[in-house]
Amino acid sequence: MSRTTVHLLRHGEVHNPDRVLYGRIPGYGLSERGHRMAERIADTFTARGADLVNLVASPLQRAQETAAPLAAAFDLPVRTDERVIEAENYFEGSTVGKNPAELLNPAHWAKLVNPLRPSWGEPYAEQAARMYAAIRDARAAADGHEAVIVSHQLPIWVTRSTILGRSMLHDPRRRRLTLASLTTLTFERGTLLAVDYTEPCADLLPDATTAVLP
Repeated sequence: MSRTTVHLLRHGEVHNPDRVLYGRIPGYGLSERGHRMAERIADTFTARGADLVNLVASPLQRAQETAAPLAAAFDLPVRTDERVIEAENYFEGSTVGKNPAELLNPAHWAKLVNPLRPSWGEPYAEQAARMYAAIRDARAAADGHEAVIVSHQLPIWVTRSTILGRSMLHDPRRRRLTLASLTTLTFERGTLLAVDYTEPCADLLPDATTAVLP
């Protein structure tokens, strides 16, 4: 039987001192700690003798920089895939994370009416669909081996939730998908057998002592 593993890797910490909701804005690379996370991921894969033959990343700088140590460790090219890019978001470029009071502006209210779609950005179903198309291609390219897709929190989270049949209604602050975490999909001849989640960089997280538990 042909068993194939596809790891969905969230990028490492980004240098963002102003706490901008950067979304797809170019120029946001990893922080010093983010680079340590990327190196840790590469060390984790090499330490267990991973059979990594396919490496894919979002075109955004933070994803490309997270993939770089893996590419060097396994002598692989990084295949850029637009389908695993960050979700579109109406609030991109704002500081609503730092200043939630901005959401009280009536000009924004029409974008907040439907958290299940969501009304403020790319529909969850569309994110999951494009991600799963990329996963199918990565699985085929790595048939019988391992692949890594470096993406972003929300696209990975909605994909995992869709696979597990979970509701999309949630508090974004409570997503269990930390920086540089791995959501691992194991397939047997195209059939999904297991979905696993690990945090190789848990001790490097900014809030390592207060990380959200399941």
